Amino acid sequence: MRNTRQLLFALGAAAVFFGGCSVFPTSLEQEYQFQERASFAAEAEDAFASGFAKDLCVLAADASFADASIDSEAAALFADSKGEVLYAKNAFERLYPASITKVMTALLVFENANLDDMVTVPEEVNAITEAGATMCGIKAGDVISMRELLYGLLLPSGNDAAAAIAVHMDGSVEAFAERMNRRARELGATGTHFENPHGLHTENHYTTAYDLYLIFREAYRHSEFQEMIHTSSHTALYQDAQGDVMTATWKNSNWFLTGQKEAPSGVAVVGGKTGTTKAAGYCLILASKDEENQDYISVVLKAQSRASLYENMYHLVEKIVN
Repeated sequence: MRNTRQLLFALGAAAVFFGGCSVFPTSLEQEYQFQERASFAAEAEDAFASGFAKDLCVLAADASFADASIDSEAAALFADSKGEVLYAKNAFERLYPASITKVMTALLVFENANLDDMVTVPEEVNAITEAGATMCGIKAGDVISMRELLYGLLLPSGNDAAAAIAVHMDGSVEAFAERMNRRARELGATGTHFENPHGLHTENHYTTAYDLYLIFREAYRHSEFQEMIHTSSHTALYQDAQGDVMTATWKNSNWFLTGQKEAPSGVAVVGGKTGTTKAAGYCLILASKDEENQDYISVVLKAQSRASLYENMYHLVEKIVN
């Protein structure tokens, strides 16, 4: 069974079995070539297996659910507590994730860093010049805790916070992206390739709705992640380069948390992560609970407008109670 499991993962085209559960990856060409995937499977099976639980939601590559009310390019709803897929549309299509990328960035912080570490904001934050890029407002030379950076990353979706985290942890954005890709493979996210920690557009930075479920699910295991994504606003304290105390109030960009959109009756939204670029469209991944406190993870990718994004997500999570 062990050798079979290694081979199937390396091929990236059949099922991976853990405790009776199976995951069917995308049939699209994989970013990682066969030799690299085979080597990874043979050498890192324990790390790969640790990212999966016996109740992981299963989704066949050809799964299709009809619903005319969901018109985004891709969408999926997972009853994670039950290990069931309630809806899927193009769940293995490779798409740009925009700032949902930051869920992986946060996961790596929770797994590898001390939230009380003090970070000196690097010059790399000045390199973020894309029009419309969201920033939390920190400047090169500022000194801020990793915990505050996470709030700046997850609430206002600060691309500057993402760059500061990456450089602090690995010395460069590029080295951190390599760490992101290693962790994605460990989680079985074989349709994913990251090139930066924030999701600003590059052609070779992509993922799938199903892979985002795998990544978000792992981040959601951390109670502080749950607390942060559920926070509607946060006032951060840090020092500028001259040592003066600075404050900044960051607001969550998730309409379900800000009150701009109500969830369906019987659904409690915990929180999630938004993402928007011209190439990615409007994207959102969300954690919710039903009245029995069961967990659900839902993903909408490439909606045509912000209003459409939340309409799509509303109809998606409505399936929890219908």
